[in-house]
Amino acid sequence: MTTLRETTDTKRRHLRQLLPERSDFAHVRRHWHTDLLAGLTVAVVALPLALGFGIASGLGAFAGLITSIIAGAIAAILGGSNLQVSGPTGTMAVILVPLAATHSHAGVLLVGIMAGLMLVALALTGAGRYARYVPVPVVEGFTAGVGVVIAVQQLAPALGEETRNAHLLGGAWDTVRAFATAPDWGPPAVAFAVAAAILLGSRLHSQIPTPLLAVVAATAVAWFANLDVGVIGSLPRTIGAPEADFFDFSFAEMPELVAAAVAICALCALESLLSATVADNMTVDQHHNPDRELFGQGMANLVTPFFGGMPSSGALARTAVNVRSGAAGRLAALTHAIVLALMMLALAPLVAHVPLAALAGVLIATSIRMIEVGSLLALARSTKSDAAVMWLTLAATVTLNLVWAVTVGIALAGLLALGRISRSVSVEPEPITPEDHHDEEAALLHEHIVAYRLEGPLFFAAAHRFLLQLLDVADVRVVVLRMGRVSTMDASGATVLADAIKRLEHRGIAVYLSGLEPVHAKPLEALGILEPLWQQGRLFEHTSEAIAAARRRLKADGLLEQLEAEAAAQAEAERP
Repeated sequence: MTTLRETTDTKRRHLRQLLPERSDFAHVRRHWHTDLLAGLTVAVVALPLALGFGIASGLGAFAGLITSIIAGAIAAILGGSNLQVSGPTGTMAVILVPLAATHSHAGVLLVGIMAGLMLVALALTGAGRYARYVPVPVVEGFTAGVGVVIAVQQLAPALGEETRNAHLLGGAWDTVRAFATAPDWGPPAVAFAVAAAILLGSRLHSQIPTPLLAVVAATAVAWFANLDVGVIGSLPRTIGAPEADFFDFSFAEMPELVAAAVAICALCALESLLSATVADNMTVDQHHNPDRELFGQGMANLVTPFFGGMPSSGALARTAVNVRSGAAGRLAALTHAIVLALMMLALAPLVAHVPLAALAGVLIATSIRMIEVGSLLALARSTKSDAAVMWLTLAATVTLNLVWAVTVGIALAGLLALGRISRSVSVEPEPITPEDHHDEEAALLHEHIVAYRLEGPLFFAAAHRFLLQLLDVADVRVVVLRMGRVSTMDASGATVLADAIKRLEHRGIAVYLSGLEPVHAKPLEALGILEPLWQQGRLFEHTSEAIAAARRRLKADGLLEQLEAEAAAQAEAERP
């Protein structure tokens, strides 16, 4: 009953930790002015990105804008980071393109709701803490791969062409061929100018909202020069009432929709927790709650589809701008969402004239900035395994879908890590010191009693190697296994150890164990190995006690006198 009550109390505490607290807005009194300014700055940066990612996903500019407003506000209040800014991102846009093409806008909205439910479930189960175990080479390769995918996807709008092939590389090749047949240099000139302005502006002065200024300038030039370029078109000026007409779907579509929801859930969790961690590292006193961050992102993805928005996550670029702009609390991210709503209300007629090529330039510049060449080169030079994981993840991101890319990267990193861990387990012979026995007996014990120190993890990846080492023992009478430095033992390791003990006993070698931890004793006990050893008095806490017991066994069996006689005869034979 006590255990049940303690479990219930633990669950209640965990649930309370996922909900907003009064301390969430403790910074408002002291830093409200800096938070308002930071939120305004982020909104200015986020406007062209929201429009661009909405169009890149295939759902339209309004879907990106409404996502930044609704998801940005909900995640700011319910999320686990005081500095996180949420909204549409490049990774989401990449994975939504084929989904929107095959299942329409309604299918994407339904997938967003399912992904939101999955994120809430992950938060309730406390899965947020596991995101820290994603290896850095996987993250770097994935981020760089997404940057490449975004740039390739924007090739069609940058050249003023329509996407003719859903496949990434095949579509890019078809786009280039179509442009080469009848080139129109207006759209690529606009895209190149916007991308160049953003990249150059970010180097000269990071506080200037270069993306917005570049888009405004490109729109003005296209308007006054009467350039023949595609534009965004009309946008709603208000947030409509919630709708749920997207629940009209065929059950035959469900397997594919569920798989897409799992992919979006995984990407949202990974990207959001990574972005929140980066925000913590950019400050001194900020620490996010990973489970609450998953809960906030889940609720944002649950609500946003009812307003026509796309799946969202924590946005690393906007979060970094938020921190660099002096944000101290959640008011900044909330202000960002409110300012975007005001912009939609006041600027919708002007936004309709923004060239698609200009937004393509914004996303191309964003993709270039996502690829940290210095980090990639550093990982490539670090170790061969890290380089292999990074390059494979990058290649899989470009050629496969994003979920497979992360899966392949983590799987390869895990296999390489298991190889390194398995090589770390050691079976080292321990010398019998004079402190264990009298000096005159030490030489004799060296020949007939051997002690081995087992060190490191004894699990499935290292079990076979351990068995070969342990069975390669000389012709002795007693083997003492020192278990005190075994860090972990699974069923495979326990099975191999039990097999080794049986094989040694079959050869007439008595096995003694010392320093066995209780947690490691359980799998051995389940295999029926410990009971016989305990009955025969071969389990000891200290090695010295085991060696003394082995000495007494040899003496009781009459072997000691025989061994002493053999040793004396050999010494006499070797005497000149």
